[in-house]
Amino acid sequence: MRTALVHDWLTGMRGGEKVLEMLCELYPTADLYTLIHRRGSTSPVIERMQPRTSWLQRLPGINHYYRVCLPLFPFVIEQFDLGGYDLVISSSHCVAKSVIRAPHARHVCYCHTPMRYAWDQFDAYLGPQRVGRVASHLARPVMAAMARWDKRTAGRVDRYVANSQYVARRNRRYYNRDAGVVYPPVDTAFYHPDSTVPEAWALIVTALVPYKRVELAIEACQRANISLRIVGDGPERGRLERIAGPGVEFLGAQQGERLRALYRAAAAVLQPGEEDFGIVPVEAQACGRPVVALGRGGALETVEDGCTGVLVSEPTVEAFVDGLRRAQALSFDPARIRAHALRFEPSRFAREIQAHVADMFEHAQTV
Repeated sequence: MRTALVHDWLTGMRGGEKVLEMLCELYPTADLYTLIHRRGSTSPVIERMQPRTSWLQRLPGINHYYRVCLPLFPFVIEQFDLGGYDLVISSSHCVAKSVIRAPHARHVCYCHTPMRYAWDQFDAYLGPQRVGRVASHLARPVMAAMARWDKRTAGRVDRYVANSQYVARRNRRYYNRDAGVVYPPVDTAFYHPDSTVPEAWALIVTALVPYKRVELAIEACQRANISLRIVGDGPERGRLERIAGPGVEFLGAQQGERLRALYRAAAAVLQPGEEDFGIVPVEAQACGRPVVALGRGGALETVEDGCTGVLVSEPTVEAFVDGLRRAQALSFDPARIRAHALRFEPSRFAREIQAHVADMFEHAQTV
């Protein structure tokens, strides 16, 4: 069976790319397609697949400005020739789910989320306070058109699999399609506790983009008199560095053993934004560390309030200050925290994804 994997773009190793990495391991003979590939930015498993890119890859310096090409993505994703494949698996948070497959083929979409900026988070990405009044005004009809296209092409997928119950509900709302739920894989063999004694600082591991609400955590830690270390990079870094005080340290992108060491040494790992799933809190819990997270979205499925962390009721500085203080007052059991994280280990993901693929083909033969 010839298989194609399709991912929106490859410019770093975030949660979606860790899912793709597992798909590459499950389907090592597949061909991998993506709009843009920043070579060397992903894991060796993905790089070995030698991703096939779109014509956008030939534009000079595209890795630095690909986000402004967003209005072109619907057109570009439809140009991939997938006529020779029997199975298409898309890993989609933008346009990958809308590839055109052969009539005989079957398409499973692992949906990280329907497009946030086109549906319900326009202001967080493209509101006047982010890009200016004129640019926001011009972007609004473009994103409305993308939302219409996104919904119109939802039928190109035979089966949706969401990364959380929260995203499954979004799938029903925006695509009018049901979705099974398979939680992303977390490398619980690599992320595990050791003898490290936690230190008196908090940690954020995230892409520095608007909806992550990193500024909320910065201010909350300053008010609570807690030092903060920030792992990650992105377009918001310059603005965040300007508003951060002396107790905030920006560490840039970190991976592997360095990231694991940071998890182990943190007093708590923070998630101030609403996540569709949120792989970072699970990695932190696999290391035995508690999480202070906004009690919305995927955090409701990954964090047990009072047992593996603290869920904060509102996305406000005051609420996060209270959450940080509550976390300081609680006595967390690292072994219990890790046991909770083991629910998300990779073999479970592999088993459930393959079951969805098999069931899809079986169902296709009986209808």
